[in-house]
Amino acid sequence: MHDPDAYSTPPYGEPGPWAPAPPVQHPAVASPGHPAPPPAVSPHLGQAPTAPHVTPPPAAPSHLGRAPDASPHLTPPPAAPSHLGRAPAAPSHLGPAPAPAPAAGSAPAPAPGPSLQAAPGPANATEAAAGQPLDPAPGEPASDPWRRYDPWSPTPLAGAGALHQTGAAVPSAAQRRRKVRKVRKGIVGGALALALVSGVLGGLVGAHLERTGGFEHVELPQAAAEPTGRAADSVAGIAARALPSVVTLHVSGSEESGTGTGFVLDTRGHILTNDHVVEPAGDGGEITVVFNGGQTAEGKVVGRDSGYDLAVVKVSGVSGLAPLTLGNSDGVQVGDPVVAIGAPFDLEGTVTSGIISAKERPITAGGESGDGSDVSYVDALQTDAPINPGNSGGPLLDAHGRVIGINSAIRSATDGSDPENGQVGSIGLGFAIPINQGKRVAEELINTGRATHPVIGITLDMDYTGDGARVGTKGGDGGAPVSPGGPGDLAGIEPGDVITEVDGQRVHSGDELIVKTRAHRPGDRLELTVERDGAERTLSLVLGSADGD
Repeated sequence: MHDPDAYSTPPYGEPGPWAPAPPVQHPAVASPGHPAPPPAVSPHLGQAPTAPHVTPPPAAPSHLGRAPDASPHLTPPPAAPSHLGRAPAAPSHLGPAPAPAPAAGSAPAPAPGPSLQAAPGPANATEAAAGQPLDPAPGEPASDPWRRYDPWSPTPLAGAGALHQTGAAVPSAAQRRRKVRKVRKGIVGGALALALVSGVLGGLVGAHLERTGGFEHVELPQAAAEPTGRAADSVAGIAARALPSVVTLHVSGSEESGTGTGFVLDTRGHILTNDHVVEPAGDGGEITVVFNGGQTAEGKVVGRDSGYDLAVVKVSGVSGLAPLTLGNSDGVQVGDPVVAIGAPFDLEGTVTSGIISAKERPITAGGESGDGSDVSYVDALQTDAPINPGNSGGPLLDAHGRVIGINSAIRSATDGSDPENGQVGSIGLGFAIPINQGKRVAEELINTGRATHPVIGITLDMDYTGDGARVGTKGGDGGAPVSPGGPGDLAGIEPGDVITEVDGQRVHSGDELIVKTRAHRPGDRLELTVERDGAERTLSLVLGSADGD
């Protein structure tokens, strides 16, 4: 089929330097009665290779004229292809077999290949199959490692693990690169996780150090405890004495409810407050009086007067009442310190302080009924002590803790007509009824249930816009504008006169004249300055009396 290969190049000759290495084989070991054949010599190397210990190759196929090896424990390798014109070597324990005659026209047979190890005896074959160590053959050194290694053994021998093939697939270069990438990703992920944990721990530690200033125990300096007592004329001292005598009133009626303040007048349970505080109770409402210590009692209205905006409530069955001391509002001066106590927005026992900002401020309050019957006319004390809704009826105290006024009204930035969009509050303009006026009215309400009003006996023109208070030209009920036989008539006042001063104080409107008049008691004498026909004259009159409502 082709020319002979003079250099024995595979696959036509013996293995060359570029041919695959032969399998690992045991070296041929001589045994009694079976001498090892001489090693074959590679025709191109001139050397006898070491005959490794391998399982003998299979016998040549029958079509080559040879019988297979009868040894039952050897697995012969496949025979050489028939086109090579060669037969495999015979098993070593049968002795070397003569090489078959070359076929006509074929190349001469090369030198015989490496001889094979003789098969172990029956006993050693059983031990090898069971994975037990083989006993050394007679004449063989016991330390020969080649005797124990068998790459086709199902169980590797002791000490031969490094030469044993497991049969596992060898990873490709791409698989190795993917494995390296996975390892790198794991390392990077671990580093990121470690950095994140370190950052969180560092942040927590830093926050702790910033908040505490370090891990050392910190103790801040503090002043030593001081005596709980305060000076009698201090705000704290005034409040401590007055609070037990100040009460909060919760008033409820059929249509409305409210909260206000009052203070104890005597040990019999009389409490002074504003008329507009108790007004929601009406005739069938309820009044609950709450004392500073939390004790409650039911209150009953003794008397009320809307013209002065004052009312007296009485509680029963309450012991230990401590009345507040009443001062003299006539001696109050602008700039005097004051303390206000009340329950603004239902915050009981609230204490505020300020000064007297002004005196004899003519103010009017109320008038919701539209007929003027509930209008209050007050010659008030003005204060900048914060007063809010709920303070009404509470005491205004001087530096000695004496009552000089009853907190009644405030001037606010809003008129309170839209409570949903804004509730009135203090802007530093509060007004209190002078206690001298409040004392007289309270005494009358307790004694008679009604209060008397000082009157001049004239009807005023409330639509007059000029300076002063003008006497009307007709009465309100169709009668005479100057009551016949009244204090004004007796003093010489005539319809159309304009009253400009009361006791030397300027009067700018009819409301101011009413306020100045009600600041006095019935029977008090007043000096009036009157303009008539462009000329001024002074008149003197004694105030009369009229029952209040």
